[in-house]
Amino acid sequence: MTTHTGAAAKTNPGRFFEDYALGQVIVHAVPRTVSGGERALYHALYPARGALYSSDEFARSVGLASAPIDDLAAFHVVFGKTVPDISLNAVANLGYAEGRWLKPVYPGDTLRSQSTVIGLKENSNGTSGVVWVRTEGLNQRGEVVLDYVRWVMVRKRRADAPAPEPVVPALARAVAPEALAIPEGLDFSGYDFTLSGEPHRWGDYRVGEQIDHVDGVTIEEAEHMLATRLWQNTAKVHFDATFRDDGRRLIYGGHIISMARALSFNGLANAQMIVALNGGAHANPCFSGDTVKAWSEVLDKAETEAPGVGAIRLRTVAVKQGAAPFALRGEEGKYAPEVLLDLDYWALMPL
Repeated sequence: MTTHTGAAAKTNPGRFFEDYALGQVIVHAVPRTVSGGERALYHALYPARGALYSSDEFARSVGLASAPIDDLAAFHVVFGKTVPDISLNAVANLGYAEGRWLKPVYPGDTLRSQSTVIGLKENSNGTSGVVWVRTEGLNQRGEVVLDYVRWVMVRKRRADAPAPEPVVPALARAVAPEALAIPEGLDFSGYDFTLSGEPHRWGDYRVGEQIDHVDGVTIEEAEHMLATRLWQNTAKVHFDATFRDDGRRLIYGGHIISMARALSFNGLANAQMIVALNGGAHANPCFSGDTVKAWSEVLDKAETEAPGVGAIRLRTVAVKQGAAPFALRGEEGKYAPEVLLDLDYWALMPL
């Protein structure tokens, strides 16, 4: 979409709320071939130590061809492609649902993204609205490697633009265990707990258990800017310090997701592969200088048909300095101000 106005005729100001239509399919530019460079940069940005993603030999020992790109690195590549078309003029990214990782992504794969508008609702203030999209990430063979729904609050170009008929999609509260896609050949029956870093297996966790991941990382401006550029996320709030009245660049929410996931290694080292994203909320903004810690709660468990492989449903919460132990919500039911992220997902773990 291009706005033809004078000298800006060849530039793209991004879509505004009134530019979306129900059922609209948006093919995103630009395809990207991933390599071992993505893995190296990802592990430089985050304290990620998952054995299956770090070692080709470990990955082969559990039935995969080699070590895939980290699940969230693949997610960031696919997500980043959508930003110029979906959230360039966003006020906020509001949530996620029905996310599934369907195939591992390996170095050498080329990823592209496309989104379908599945919901629209103008806000009561008349200056913005919420857009729901289902995004698919596809590889060079046209196979869907992951898909997810997200909804975004987007500014209107003109307050007097007519509001569309409101459509709010019905979304599942969680991906059903039987709908989880287990990578072909995955076999944890000979899993090496010494090399993975922790002895805890699927049977050692109980529903309702809470785990304090102990470690913390202070967010720096330089690493956030590297991550934002790495994933080609062009949202103005993340890289343009003049875009916000306070002159502060908002830390990309995906940066916090990956940081929390990496910190969860201490206590969940064997939650090896994320296979579904049930829901997520960026509860409060994060800025450079904040120190991020994380804790997790076991929400559910399920067996799978793959040998030695169980599924564990986790809520991982990222908090910043000053948070009370296992802080989540205040008395009024709102997220506590120190809570940055509330993420609900399924991961695969050896039985």
